[in-house]
Amino acid sequence: MSKEKLPIFPSRMALQILNQRKKAAAQGHSLLKKKADALNLRFRSILREIKENKEKMGAQMKAASFSLAVAKKAAGDTLPQTIIQSATSATFTVKEETDNVVGVHLPVFDSQKAEKQSHDFTGLAQGGAQVAKSREFYIKALEALVKLASLQTTFMTLDEVIKVTNRRVNAIEFVIIPRIDNTISYIVDELDEMEREDFFRLKKIQDRKRVLEDEAKTARAEWAAKMESDSGAKEVEASKNLLGGGEDEEDASLLIF
Repeated sequence: MSKEKLPIFPSRMALQILNQRKKAAAQGHSLLKKKADALNLRFRSILREIKENKEKMGAQMKAASFSLAVAKKAAGDTLPQTIIQSATSATFTVKEETDNVVGVHLPVFDSQKAEKQSHDFTGLAQGGAQVAKSREFYIKALEALVKLASLQTTFMTLDEVIKVTNRRVNAIEFVIIPRIDNTISYIVDELDEMEREDFFRLKKIQDRKRVLEDEAKTARAEWAAKMESDSGAKEVEASKNLLGGGEDEEDASLLIF
């Protein structure tokens, strides 16, 4: 497991922000996972439809080609020129639409048939009915071709979107969330270390304060004892002075007389 972490200063605010980011990343991962599941479901459904339409298209193209050969045989060699000259506007068009699947816009091709033109091929060497029949076969083949093109285009678009979504899911699951977890673990460890340092610092301060208080008490006690001894010495000296002063006065009086 990678030990990468985000470059961030460890603090309580950073820890709160990272917890919110982790929650948002988990929600995004869940949504993208659901989106990928829905896209995969539609992808498999389209794959089945492509397989079925390819099988049907083979039979329809075979029938259309056979009907064209029959029409040529019945109408003669002048059939292509006659049909081209009689065509004035397109009777078969393709319209592009979009289909929204969990926020992904998929291209969809829709075939549209115009109103049937009034072509009368009855007198075309007795092959008018075969030409009309061949036309119907080719219209069905074109509808199947447009449907298949729409499915294949959607299939390719879904394939790219699923790859991108899976990369995002894997990035969130194996890169972003582990990196946030590593950063959260780092911040928690750093905050615990800071708390231990603060506790040790407070304990040392309290011990130092207690030592200073004890020294202050000892100093006050010594000062009080010294003051008591000094006051006692002063009283003794004063009493000695008083006694000594009376003798001198008596000696002075004796000398005078």
